[in-house]
Amino acid sequence: MDGYYAFMLVATALVLVMTVPALALFYGGMTRSKSVLNMMMMSFVAFGIASIVMVLWGWSEGWGADGVGNGNGKLIADPFTMWGLDGVTSANYIFVIFQLTFAAITVALISGAIADRVRMLAWVVFIPVWLTLCYFPVAHNVWGGGWLADKLSGGSTVPQDYAGGTVVHINAGIAGLVLVLVIGKRIGFGREPMRPHNLTLTMIGAGMLWFGWYGFNVGSIVFTGKTEADNVKQFMSETGVTFLNTTIATAAAMLAWLLVERLVHGKATSLGAASGVVAGLVAITPACGAVTLTGAIIVGVVAGALCALAVGLKYKLGYDDSLDVVGVHLVGGLVGTLLIGFLSSSSAPGGIDGLFYGGGLASLGDQILAALFTIVWTGVLTAGIAVAIKVTIGWRVTEEAEVDGIDGDQHGESAYDLAGGTGVLA
Repeated sequence: MDGYYAFMLVATALVLVMTVPALALFYGGMTRSKSVLNMMMMSFVAFGIASIVMVLWGWSEGWGADGVGNGNGKLIADPFTMWGLDGVTSANYIFVIFQLTFAAITVALISGAIADRVRMLAWVVFIPVWLTLCYFPVAHNVWGGGWLADKLSGGSTVPQDYAGGTVVHINAGIAGLVLVLVIGKRIGFGREPMRPHNLTLTMIGAGMLWFGWYGFNVGSIVFTGKTEADNVKQFMSETGVTFLNTTIATAAAMLAWLLVERLVHGKATSLGAASGVVAGLVAITPACGAVTLTGAIIVGVVAGALCALAVGLKYKLGYDDSLDVVGVHLVGGLVGTLLIGFLSSSSAPGGIDGLFYGGGLASLGDQILAALFTIVWTGVLTAGIAVAIKVTIGWRVTEEAEVDGIDGDQHGESAYDLAGGTGVLA
């Protein structure tokens, strides 16, 4: 299947674009002008560090054969078995780099929760430790045949998480929530307006994320056939389903978000459209291979409406999630993951009937356990990492730097040099 490898090269490049520049633009436009470069740098740095970690020990830890834990599957795979991709053939490098892009965007997503107030040094330390203790163990248990999949009802094929509802979005969302609770609020949160400084950038970023997400979802096919002919047949049918499910769920979520905005606030906004797009993409990510076309629309509508409501919780509950990582990625990831238990259909590529299709509670139970495993595992370990950094090198920039602008303090630059200079601060 030479054509498949060419397809995977394209899919991998699309997912790479999702982090840099798409997420960098999406987040960068949502921050204040004095923080935009720092916000974009957090995505670039995340990709750089995740790339090195994946090649050295991440692939081995996530998809290695040996590890520690109970049961036939391992809770944690040995990070040293395939250190530096030892034993991995060059023909399989495409699968390594495809998963590399997933690890990179997952940790980059977290940065939106802590925008405007974090030292770059703390972020650089956090990335490899979090990937090692949180991301790769969850990936191993959900995708790598680990302990969790072994304990659930269907063996290593469940829970259903086609492209990362648990591994990527719930994982990043719960980590973001823990970090904002440990690090604390921005100066002036709840009292001063902290509006996006450039919604044009945000909408461009959202459009690029939607474009790149086809690599994310459609590229995540796992072949199950015994012959090449079986795999070709699966490829031709499954990619069409996941492509269309991704499209219509995202469209439905955007429209649902805008409707909620119109009903609650009286106006449908461009920020709402961009956020609705991302909410739909998040929710359909685990479900794109599990549900029918009707199910995909339902997933999108529910995610768009609930995420639109959830982003306001930070003001009611008092946690400063700067760019709505919790409201979009944690809530959206939970919506998509749990709705599989209700809407999954054996006529979809996943081949499992959920509750609404006569499959009983087994699928729903598997999805709930996978979500809970991710929340507990990553929540507890992220808290430990966050506190350790706080009491050693510290997370926060100085109060003066936060008020004057984190770009100048951390990078010696300004995003917009209106005076006509170089943009580099002396």
